Amino acid sequence: MTETTQQMPPAGGAKPRSPEFRLAADALRGLRQDLFHDAFAYHPLPPMSVDGPLTRRLSGRPREYAAWTPHALIVAAGLIALLTGWTTNGNGGLVDAFLGVLALAPVLLTTVRPVGAFWLSMVATPVAALVGSEWDSEWPWLPGSFVCHLVVLTVVAIRTRPRTAVWMWALTGLYGTISESTIFGGHVLGSNTMELLFVSALALLGVAVWQTRREARKEVTAQQTVTAHERSRRTLLEERTTIARELHDVVAHHMSVVAIQAEAAPYRVENPPPELERAFVTIRENAVAALTELRRVLGVVRAEGYEAPDAPQPTLADMDALLANVRDAGLSVDKAVTGAVRELPQGVELSAYRIVQEALSNTLRHAPGASARVEIGYVLGGLGLRIVNGPMPEPSLVKPSPGAGHGITGMRERVSMLNGEMTAVPAEDGGYEVTVFLPVPSAGEGDA
Repeated sequence: MTETTQQMPPAGGAKPRSPEFRLAADALRGLRQDLFHDAFAYHPLPPMSVDGPLTRRLSGRPREYAAWTPHALIVAAGLIALLTGWTTNGNGGLVDAFLGVLALAPVLLTTVRPVGAFWLSMVATPVAALVGSEWDSEWPWLPGSFVCHLVVLTVVAIRTRPRTAVWMWALTGLYGTISESTIFGGHVLGSNTMELLFVSALALLGVAVWQTRREARKEVTAQQTVTAHERSRRTLLEERTTIARELHDVVAHHMSVVAIQAEAAPYRVENPPPELERAFVTIRENAVAALTELRRVLGVVRAEGYEAPDAPQPTLADMDALLANVRDAGLSVDKAVTGAVRELPQGVELSAYRIVQEALSNTLRHAPGASARVEIGYVLGGLGLRIVNGPMPEPSLVKPSPGAGHGITGMRERVSMLNGEMTAVPAEDGGYEVTVFLPVPSAGEGDA
C-alpha cells in the first residue's frame, strides 16, 4: 500500500521562491549590509600592536611612534595620489590642484570612515574625469583617480572583510563598463578599466590571503590558549583528586579507631555509670555515622578500579626509605634534620612526605646526575622543608626528560590545603630550590 504526499503550499497563499531568487535576495541583502548600511559610520583606525617581532625590539619613543605606522603609510599613499593627480594632467594650476585634492581626500577618509571613503572615491572619479580629461586613452580613470581608487580598495579591504572587497571590486567594474558605453566614452581610443580591475584584483587577493592567515592564526592561538587552560585545570583537578583520596584513607582510619575505642571503653571500666555508657554509645554512633557519610561523599573522588592501600599512608618516619630508593635510582641526596623531632598530624606528615618525594622526582627527571639535599626543620608553630638540587653536570650522558607539569601544581595544592607557604625558584648556582612551611597549631590552639 502506497501513500501519496502532497507538498503543502506556504501560509498565506505565497508562492515558493526558487533557489536562484533566494540567492539573489541574499546577495542584495549582503550588498546593502556591507556598503549601504551605516556607510559613513565612524570607525577610526586603531594604533598598531607593537608586540611584533620587529617592533618589540624598539623602546621608548620609537616604540610609541611605531604604533602609528599604518596611519603614516596611508598618509604617504594619499600624498602619492595627490602628486599624481596634480602633475599628470597639465590643465592649469587650480584645476590640477582640485584634481589632486580629489585624489587625496578619499585616501585620508579611509582612516575614519572606510566604506564612506569608497563611495567618495566612486563620486570623485567621474568628477575628475569630466574636469580634467582631454578625451585621451585615460578614461574613465585619470592617473590620480587610478591611484586613489586602487589605494582605497586595498585599505578598505584590509579594514573590512573579504565579502565587502568583492562588492567594491564588482561595483568598480560596473562603473567602468557603464562609463565606456556613454557618449563621453565614445570619444576615447580605449579604456583603462581592465588595467585597474586586474591590478586591484591582485591587491585584493593578497589582502584576502593575509586576512585568512591572520584569522587562522587567531583561531590557533585561541585554541592553544583554551587547550592550555583546560590542561592546567585538568592537572589541578587530578592533583586535588589524589590528595582527596589520600586524606580520605587517613580520616577514615582515624574515625574507625574512634568508633572501636568508644565501643570497647565501657568494658575497661568496672561498673561504669549509665551516663558514661550512654556517652560512649553516642560517641560510637556519631563516629559510625560520620564514617558512613565520609565514605559516601569522599568516595566519589576514587577513580574506577582504585583500591585503597593496604599499608598506612607514609609519614616523615619513612623518609629514610624514600631517600634510599632515590639513591638507588642514581641521585646523590643528603638529609638534615633540625629542631626537636615530634609527632605531627598525619595530614601534615603525609603532605610533607609527598612534597619531598615529588621534589626529588623532579630532580631525577629534570637534572639527572645532580646532587640534592633535603632539610627538615621542626620549628615552633610548624614544619619547615627545603629541598634543593644543584645544576646538571656537563657533559651528561643522561638527558633531562620533560614532565607533564603536575609536580609543582601538586605541591602547591598540598601546601594551600594546609594554609602553608611555598616557593619554588631556580637557585643561584643553576639548580632548583623548593621551600615550604606547613603550620601546625599547638595543643592549646587545637583545643580552643
